[in-house]
Amino acid sequence: MGLIVPSSNLTMETELPRLMRARESVFPGERFVFHSSRMRMKHVTPEELRGMNAQTRRAAAELADARPDAVATACLVAIMAQGPGYHCTAEDEITGVLREEGAEAPVVSSAGALITGIRALGASRVAIVTPYMRQLTDLVVAYLEDAGIGVVDALSLEVPDNIAVARLDPEDLRGHVKRLDLTGADALVLSACVQMPSLPVLQAVEDEAGLPVLSAATATAYGLLSELGLDTRVPGAGALLSGR
Repeated sequence: MGLIVPSSNLTMETELPRLMRARESVFPGERFVFHSSRMRMKHVTPEELRGMNAQTRRAAAELADARPDAVATACLVAIMAQGPGYHCTAEDEITGVLREEGAEAPVVSSAGALITGIRALGASRVAIVTPYMRQLTDLVVAYLEDAGIGVVDALSLEVPDNIAVARLDPEDLRGHVKRLDLTGADALVLSACVQMPSLPVLQAVEDEAGLPVLSAATATAYGLLSELGLDTRVPGAGALLSGR
């Protein structure tokens, strides 16, 4: 697996491998390895996100040299902040660079994967938790709604430092969810951010909330497995990865 991640990312390179290792109890013959290319970004602001996006071609070319089987670009808000539908543009750009460099890997973006994952659950109205400042959360909400997904409520934790986001305690999400109005929601996005850790509590929150729970990380895993034609079962990772 090839990953394009922000330079300050600590979580995607933890949660994705953890998800794939969990598959070994169901598919003991499978093994996944991960190789990353980094784009500079330390603070989650519109200016730094634009600067990071400008490094996409270089990062994709570096990954192409490793000949990965699939590539994920993993910064959801960097894509969604560029306007509705931009994940298609980003995926096409990375695919073009990979092909120029002789790599045939399919490309998944965390932004596009979240939309795909919500639809795969049959959901049309969600509540979301983000670590972003309110301005950026509003862009995420607008992006989802442009894709035909209603957002019934959105909680912003307002943490601009990306390293600080990675250090948020996932256990706190159980309390944050209680601040959301889930009326009318048919799914919950526990972390609409690849940097905010949520995997340790995702299944427990799903059990407590009584509705499907996914995250940017579980949606990206679902997208990668689907692109590779593999079974999408990962034990203990919520309804999206239940194999149902």
